[in-house]
Amino acid sequence: MIPSFQLLFQNSDPNQSDAELYRKDLYLAELAEPLGFSAIWCVEHHFDAQYSMCPDNMQLLSYLAAKTNSIELVPAAVILPWWTQPLRVAEKIAMLDILAEGRVRLGLGRGLSRAEYASLGLDMNEARERFDECAEMVLRALETGVISGDGPLFPQPSAPIAPAPPRGFRDRAVCIAMSPDSLDVAANLGAAMATFVQFPIEKHAPLIESYRESFRKKQGREAPAPTLTEFVYCAEDPEEAKQTATEYISRYFIQVMRHYEFGGTHFAGTAGYESYNAVAEVIREAGQEASAAAYVDAQTWGTPEQIIEKVKARRAVIGDYHLNCAFTYAGLPHDKAEASMRLFAEKVIPVLKDL
Repeated sequence: MIPSFQLLFQNSDPNQSDAELYRKDLYLAELAEPLGFSAIWCVEHHFDAQYSMCPDNMQLLSYLAAKTNSIELVPAAVILPWWTQPLRVAEKIAMLDILAEGRVRLGLGRGLSRAEYASLGLDMNEARERFDECAEMVLRALETGVISGDGPLFPQPSAPIAPAPPRGFRDRAVCIAMSPDSLDVAANLGAAMATFVQFPIEKHAPLIESYRESFRKKQGREAPAPTLTEFVYCAEDPEEAKQTATEYISRYFIQVMRHYEFGGTHFAGTAGYESYNAVAEVIREAGQEASAAAYVDAQTWGTPEQIIEKVKARRAVIGDYHLNCAFTYAGLPHDKAEASMRLFAEKVIPVLKDL
């Protein structure tokens, strides 16, 4: 296991410009390769700098392609329902892969924020249909070099992808899968699954096994290892690690609650998102403070030794997995984020490489 690095671009400081936040986070991203991380992942989010702001992760990663040499680059995810032309997604991914000399993996997602859908002028009830139609068009285009579509949402006359994609993405696609139906979609596409850790690993285990079973059935082979994205804080002092992780991961959780409106009941009436209503109900019943504490406990933080033991414990429950690390989030001071990342690289990565 060689962990990867997750970019969020979350500006929680009203006295800090978004440009300054970008400068700091990109500095850490450029450290990822020399520190020994395997990949840089980057989200797509719109309109909400306090939560996350990267309106075009393919463009962002083209910058990092020029700043790096060997590390993988993963736009994760391109939120397909938000793109009105699958053609443009296929073109941008093909060009990014050329600029990065074949180092790109393609992350696909459908988004969860009602506010983002509304601001983009899209009906969230159409999200699943938009994702399914667009995903197949994009993957087929990157495999064949030609895009076409006769579906109801994205009719597309046959057109070549230029520059032509050097190779397809069927074996290097990953789906963000946070719900049972998304796990099945990932298996249908032959994609790896990735998820944000939200609960104790024992609660994630049945979903991961369900994905593996579905993948075997639909693809006739074993599923690739899942990716777990986690909020990481690494420090030599266990009390300092606990205090800092608790403060800033809790702050992140509060932003999740706000951005996705988990205090509301709208998921129950939104097509394709009904399963999220159960999560929202659990949070409402437990209360925000208890839910935040449970979320913090589920993440990977502590001394290097504590983090290594937590990874081993996760593997004992779910088997092999990829660890994707968010080191900068919710206003965590830049110097603390950098120190955490460097200590993790120095003392954790060498051990995880041998697992």
